[in-house]
Formats: sequence, C-alpha cells, structure tokens
Amino acid sequence: MRTSNSRPRSLRFFLAALSLLAAWTATAAPPPEWRSLGDRNLEAYFAAETAKLEGQTLTDINSLKDWEAKKDLYRKQLFEMLGISPDKERSPLNAKVTGRIKTKLFTVENVHFQSSPGFYVTGNLYVPSGLTKPVPAILYVCGHGRVKENGVSYGNKTYYQHHGAWFAQNGYVCLTIDTIQLGEIEGIHHGTYHEGMWWWNSRGYTSAGAEAWNCIRALDYLQSRPEVDGEKLGVTGRSGGGAYSWWIAALDERIKAAVPVAGTTDLRNHVIDGCVEGHCDCMFMVNTYRWDYAKVAALVAPRPLLIANTDKDRIFPLDGVVRLHEKVARIYDLHKASDKLGLLITEGPHKDTQQLRVPAFHWFNRWLKGEEPPITLPAEKLFKPQQLQVFKAVPKDEITSRIHDFFTPAAARPSAPKDGDDWAKQRQGALVQLKEKTFRGWPDSGEDLNLKLAFKGVEKGVSLTAYDFDSQAHVRLRIYVIKAKGLEAPEKVLFNILGEDDWSRWLAAMGFAFSEQFSKELKSGTKADGPSFEQLQKSLLARNNVWVFLAPRGIGLTDWRAGFSDPKTIAKKETQIRRRYMLVGQTLDGMRVWDIRRGIQACGRVAGIESLPLWMQAKRDMAVNALYAAVFEQKIERADLWRLPQSHRNGPDYLNVLRILDIPQAVAIASEHSKVRLYQEDLAGWEYPTTVAAGLRWPADQFTVSAVK
Repeated sequence: MRTSNSRPRSLRFFLAALSLLAAWTATAAPPPEWRSLGDRNLEAYFAAETAKLEGQTLTDINSLKDWEAKKDLYRKQLFEMLGISPDKERSPLNAKVTGRIKTKLFTVENVHFQSSPGFYVTGNLYVPSGLTKPVPAILYVCGHGRVKENGVSYGNKTYYQHHGAWFAQNGYVCLTIDTIQLGEIEGIHHGTYHEGMWWWNSRGYTSAGAEAWNCIRALDYLQSRPEVDGEKLGVTGRSGGGAYSWWIAALDERIKAAVPVAGTTDLRNHVIDGCVEGHCDCMFMVNTYRWDYAKVAALVAPRPLLIANTDKDRIFPLDGVVRLHEKVARIYDLHKASDKLGLLITEGPHKDTQQLRVPAFHWFNRWLKGEEPPITLPAEKLFKPQQLQVFKAVPKDEITSRIHDFFTPAAARPSAPKDGDDWAKQRQGALVQLKEKTFRGWPDSGEDLNLKLAFKGVEKGVSLTAYDFDSQAHVRLRIYVIKAKGLEAPEKVLFNILGEDDWSRWLAAMGFAFSEQFSKELKSGTKADGPSFEQLQKSLLARNNVWVFLAPRGIGLTDWRAGFSDPKTIAKKETQIRRRYMLVGQTLDGMRVWDIRRGIQACGRVAGIESLPLWMQAKRDMAVNALYAAVFEQKIERADLWRLPQSHRNGPDYLNVLRILDIPQAVAIASEHSKVRLYQEDLAGWEYPTTVAAGLRWPADQFTVSAVK
C-alpha cells in the first residue's frame, strides 16, 4: 500500500514497469475469442472508439476550478447512466430484524429493508458489544459468492461474513448486504449476458443501478441506527462488491472512506482486451455519456480512496488499474489531497486474500478512527449460513426478483397533440433527447464518405454497379446499384436495407447471374438461385426504377460470423460484441441506423440517381433501423416497412430510447416529412401515428397501415 504527495521519479518508473508487465501478460495470454472471427476492421473499430473515449476522459480538467465547475454535472450523469433519478423517492425503509446471534465481542442482527416498496434487501448487521457512544460504520457489499443448499439461497452476505465479523470485533458497525443475483431473493444480473434481455439497453436499465440504489438506502439504514456515527461511513467489497463500492462512493458523499477491491479497470481492458466477457451486467453503467471509468473514480475525490488489486487478476488486469489510478491521481493532486489516494497491489489471482484485507482494515482505521493499531486478528467465518438467514419464506409482495421491470421507468405514452404547436414541441423534444441520450455515439455527420467504385457489370439484361463508402472510421460498407440495362430515365430509387436473412436470399439471386463479382461471398456455401434472380429481373424490366441494396455492419461483407457454423458459438460471439458496443456508448442496431443514413447520403453522390426520389424498404428489426434513419434523413420520400415490431421491448435496442419514446411515436415523427407505409400482421397498436396524422390534417396517404399475412 502507498500514498504520496508528489509521486517521485522512482515510483513513476515502478508504476510504468507494472504497466508494461501487465500489458505483456495480457498479450501473452490467448486473445479474446471474438478476434478470431476474421473481421479485423471490427477490432480496429473498437480500438479507435475506446481511444476516443480515453482521450476525452478528464483531459479537459486542468485546475481545481475546472473540476468544481463540472463535478456536479458528472455526478448527475452517473446517476442517469445507472438508471437512477437523483431525486428518486426515498420511501420508508420498513426495516425489520428477524433474528440475532450474540457472541462475546459482537451481535449479528439478520435484517431486511425495502429500498423501494417491494424491493427487499437482506443483510446482516454486525454490532460491537458494550458500545457507549456511536461508532464508525462500514457498508460491506458482496461479490459473486453463491451460497445455496438444497435449493435455498442464503445470500452472498453469508459467503463474505468474515469481513463483517472482523469489523465488529474491531469496533465498527458493519452492514453486509446481499446482491440481487445471489441474494436470498434471487433476481437477475445477467440480462444481456445470458438472458437475451437487450431491451435493458433501451430502457436504460443496468443491474449496477439497482445495486447502487440499494447501497444508497443501506446508508440511510445505517444512519438510522443509534449505534452508528452517521458522519463516519465507509464502504468496501471485492469483485462485484468492488464495483458497487465505486458506484456508492462516487454517488454519495456520505461515504468518507472507500476501499474498492478488484472492482474496476479501464475501458481499454474491458473492450480491447476482452475483460467484459468475464463480467455480468452489474459491473457496468449504461454508458450514455461515453465515459472511461477513471471519471467514476474521480468523483470520490478528495475523500480517502484506496484502490486495491492483485497482480495476476485476469478480469481486472493490473495495467488498466494503474492507468486508472494515474488519471485519478491528477484530480487528487488538484485538491492537494494526494495523501488520501492509495494504490494497493498484492500478489495473487482474482481472490479474496488476507493480504488484501489487512491494508483495507488499516485504511479505515486511519481515516475513520484516526488511529493505526497493528492488525492481529484474522478475518474468519464463524457462522453457518442458516444462522445468518433473514427470511424463512420469501415475501409475497417482493419485486426484487423482477426489479428490472420496475426500476427504470419507461416514458409515458404521449397523448395526441392538441395542435401544430403542441406537436412541434413533442417532436423537437424527442429529437433533442434522441441525439443526446440515444445516438450520442454517432460520429460527426460531416465526415467524408470516400465513395469509390468497387466494380460494375452487365448480365442477362441487368446492370450492376457497386460503390464502397465510409460509414465511419473502420466501417467501410457497399451499396449495390441495380437497374435494367440501357435505362436512361429512371423514375425513382428503391433503397433496400438487407437483414441477415435478406442478405442470404439476395446474394443467392444475384450470384446466379453475377457469379464472378460475388465469387468470394458464394464460397461461404450460398447456392445461386436462378428463379429468384429471374423474378428480380422481371421487376427491373417492368418498371423504370433503380434498385439500391445495402447491408449494414455485421451483415454481408462485414459479417463477423464468417467461418463459424455452431449456433451457440455464434450467439456467444455476437453477445459479447453487442456488449462492447454498449461500453463505448452505442448499440449495434443504433449504429446500423447510422449506416443506413450514410448509405442514403452515398446514393446522393452517385451520378444519374443523385436527384431521384428515394423510397426505402425494410423488414422486421431492420425496418425499425430504417424508420429511425427516416426520422433523421429528410430526403426519404417514402418508407415501406414490413412487419415492424411495436416496441423496443422486443425490437432493436438503442440506448435509453424507451425513456424517451417507443416505435409508434417514431413512426409519427418520420411520417411528418416522409410517407410511411406499414404492412403488419396485426393492425392494432398504431393508433398514435394514426391519431396524429388525422389531428394535424396530414394528407390521407401520409401514413397508412395495411394488413399482411
């Protein structure tokens, strides 16, 4: 353990050596599996996006005045990224003690409280014996230590009981609380990791936020206890508990000293080195404002903070921890509080060791008690799990197991606008929020398309020309322009966005006539489909239209699943890729919306079609992406959308979108400047755009919905 005021040269060399050692360890280990997919552009993309966020984190803070001007905004943003309103109601805790264990040195109370109505938190409160005045208190938050016997979950508070016992034996009150995933009432941490609940992104929900809220209310509970000095509260925990220690220390200044153990590292470790694959959703905020994690840590300054880690922790690598510490040290230096920032490095893997515990105990003694006696008592487990159990039966009114459905509220469905002014206010408010909180990760729209001819050919009366363009750095896509041979005066462009299944069918059709141009793609096993090509050929010859096809990122030429056939392997890869997008403040489908916008802009640069009316067509989830492209691109004259999902709950995920609007509201916004045609199996659910169109007296054909089988 160390603290310093000036970080002498020898120490800087030491930290640099540690960073190099950790970097060597990371490169010597097998690379994350997603890199083996063959799409190096994807690897380069995440590296570039990560570097961008690294470069934006705390680099504009050059004085204490700079920090003071921004820290309140940063804290507000962190609350939001955790799905918590800073003004969230603190309802009565309704705390109850269900059992006690008395020893010579302390008493353990089995307690529960409700952080919100029905959101039960179970814990053990360790209280020293013989107290004559209030004493400092520690909130101990647990990592992923399952204790379950014969189908009964006793909570990870029982796994980490030795910490609470040590604190109580040394004169602290300690509250050890269960997490949602492994508590007595079992909820879900792995919504996007294992459960396919991508709507968590759309709702702006993360299990990290629910844990952070429980920590805030746990402090409320501690301050309600007469044994506790409410001005001397500390927090610690390891692994998942280390992460929650960061959240509560950053959010709540009632924490006066913090020791997060193996609970965070920087964005580079998570995204580039693949550490995200070892972590559940509870470790991450929804990265709306595109932070690196040093900004979270900086919000603890200038309060005492000891960052603890081992040197061989593969899911919290040392090089990232050192980089994070160095960035945070700048903020502590500005406060002239370098003595309150410590970096503890011990030997070992990702494990709860005595070598990590002892310096943490010293840290709290120093900063909460103002003393540093020798640590002579080891932290040991003293009780059977059954002794620490809070509930014999789960309360019938609990919502803990389903808290993801309640914690972050979705936006209320808007009422139909009263008039044009009311509509303009609704529309503009939604657009502003979408730009700030949903599509903030889009690049600068002024970037050059770098449009280049890829190839051209004529076969069987059909002319095909392909152009490559930059959607953004490291994302180069292709549009295919198809028309009847000799067509001189086309009437319009039919712009088709291809989903995964659409691409396979389209490739099979085009491969029948243009086998040479698509030889590489056809090698993947796709067989040419003559009848489908003939149907396309007839449509082209019968109408004076130009057809354009685009496969957004991850589909077609940029498919990162190439070379894999096992569905489980493919699903695992895609899950971790999608999680990486969230970590850099995006979603895969949110960036596909950007790809579609750029594809439309590319059409406007192709000679002969640049001035033609553009009609857009897409199906199912890709139709949602097309819809949002139509919201932002004014050039689209008409959008034909087939089998559009009615909600982001079961459609594509975009960050926070359900906190702003849902798909029917987006349909109404797009319909104001583009004719929108929906083709749906169920006509119900589209009342909002229908009512808006009628109330504002738009032309009868501006928005229509038709039934299809």
